[in-house]
Amino acid sequence: MQAAVERAIATMWDRYEEPLSLDDIADTAILSKFYFSRVFRTLTGTSPGRFLSAIRLLKAKHLLLRTELSVTDISYQVGYNSLGTFTSRFTRSVGLSPGRYRTLARTGMPVAPRAFRSAAARRTCEVRGSVGSPEVGLPTRIYVAAFTDPIVQGEPVACDILEGPGEFVLSGIQEGVWHLRAAVVSVYDVEPQPWKRSPLFIGSSRPLTVRADHPIEVDLETREFCPFDLPILLALPELDCWQLPQPELAAGAIGLTRG
Repeated sequence: MQAAVERAIATMWDRYEEPLSLDDIADTAILSKFYFSRVFRTLTGTSPGRFLSAIRLLKAKHLLLRTELSVTDISYQVGYNSLGTFTSRFTRSVGLSPGRYRTLARTGMPVAPRAFRSAAARRTCEVRGSVGSPEVGLPTRIYVAAFTDPIVQGEPVACDILEGPGEFVLSGIQEGVWHLRAAVVSVYDVEPQPWKRSPLFIGSSRPLTVRADHPIEVDLETREFCPFDLPILLALPELDCWQLPQPELAAGAIGLTRG
């Protein structure tokens, strides 16, 4: 089944600009669409449609940096028929509008961190633990954040930024089910072309059920990307800035603050 889903994901990357339906994608896996959807979600943590959308938005990020195409042209090139739908999904997923993303990524200047959603009316919990990563002999920065779903997109409910492996604390997490995600990025030895950059390693937790006033401890181990991993859509300076990031910009990650 893994090979079948890998074929389907390869099709999404190769034909993301086409109006692919669930039937089209399932056909490449040689499975019925209902069975394919179940297997796909088991292996990736999300649906084929959301995976395809993540690929399209990542490609849009690349085109915003690599070309002078208008936002309208880019929306059509990555498979959207509506500029409004593309803009709203991009903004919700990346944390910036397409035009704002292009401008800020090219200047290399971080956005002033946004405040997280207020938890004043609800009791909250603290999630803490440690995050590790393979030794690479380079300075690294690790982003750890809690999201509403497995896709690293939009505004996290809490985030911590570490200067290498170590302890993290995520405060103010409300009751509910959350997904912890970690991304390890290089600080100095960074690929100069943003569209070629990727995290060194990523990590994730099982879905966490948070109950008020019940602290949770989670240890995260990171690993290299695999075909079943969704692309990171949330804008991070080390991945998205045109200019190489500077150490003093660490806490100014686009859309992120310490939890």
